[in-house]
Amino acid sequence: MKKLVQLACVFLLILSFQRLSGQDVQFSHYMFNNLFNNPAYSGVEGYTKLTAMHRTQWAGYTPTNGSPGGINSQLVSLTTPIMRYNSGFGFYVLNDDIAEHNFIQVQASGAYHLGIKESKISIGFRGGVITHNINKDGYVQIDDDDPVIENLQPTQVRPDFSIGVNFQHKDFYVGAAFNHLIEAEFGFGADETRNPYPKDLLLTAGYTFPINYDINLTPSFLVRTTEFSSYTFDVSAIATYKDKIWGGVSFRQQEAVILMAGYSFFKENTLKLGYAFDYTVKAQSAKSATSHEVMLSYRLPAISTSGKKVVRTPRFRH
Repeated sequence: MKKLVQLACVFLLILSFQRLSGQDVQFSHYMFNNLFNNPAYSGVEGYTKLTAMHRTQWAGYTPTNGSPGGINSQLVSLTTPIMRYNSGFGFYVLNDDIAEHNFIQVQASGAYHLGIKESKISIGFRGGVITHNINKDGYVQIDDDDPVIENLQPTQVRPDFSIGVNFQHKDFYVGAAFNHLIEAEFGFGADETRNPYPKDLLLTAGYTFPINYDINLTPSFLVRTTEFSSYTFDVSAIATYKDKIWGGVSFRQQEAVILMAGYSFFKENTLKLGYAFDYTVKAQSAKSATSHEVMLSYRLPAISTSGKKVVRTPRFRH
């Protein structure tokens, strides 16, 4: 156990000196879908969960040229444990529309979980591809013979790789992940024009405090850093009533104040529906004032792995 922890720390320390740049999609419901942030979260919850999110950032934004509508992102993910091998599997598809550019990520991840009393430490790896699609017709050409526009490749595909660690306790979690380590580059028809896809370090943590018998309070944060010289962070606090209703506030540095609310359906709270409203507090003149996000997740019923079939008879059935 001690050697495993030391190995993970050394590996992350080595990676931390690599150049980091850019940012990925920033979801307000990050605390409900840590799989997107960290591959080590694959299967860590001990049950199979499906999650879908839709985000419209800067709703109603209209650029000087190009298509209106701001930035639209959709995420669908799956995480499930593999009980027999103390491991987990994760998968997600992300669609991200930014003006005339469309990015699609298809990612699969696996994690190994080492139990420590009421906690577990996990190491995860993720691999996949990123597809970049460009709408050439959306560009306004000053020069009809512009070679950059004429030579644009409408579709480009690049490999992607991430690694992460996570420590999970019944009351709290803390994790770190290095995402997009390959830093895939996409060309724009000219050798000197290259756009590297963001490579970043993410730190996440959350803790659940019981306020009373019915109410729990869960503060959490997400920090995204570039070369340890610039960073952004989300800090949030969510109150949950009887594991059914939740509401909270969040603040995203240099961006927005966020209000969140949600409800859990069915007896076992297997279906969760959440909504987040972002209000831009910085550089409103260059953006739109509001963003909207919807989250839906479903937890599948637990499946017994004992291999024994329960046989019921009228004599002992109640």
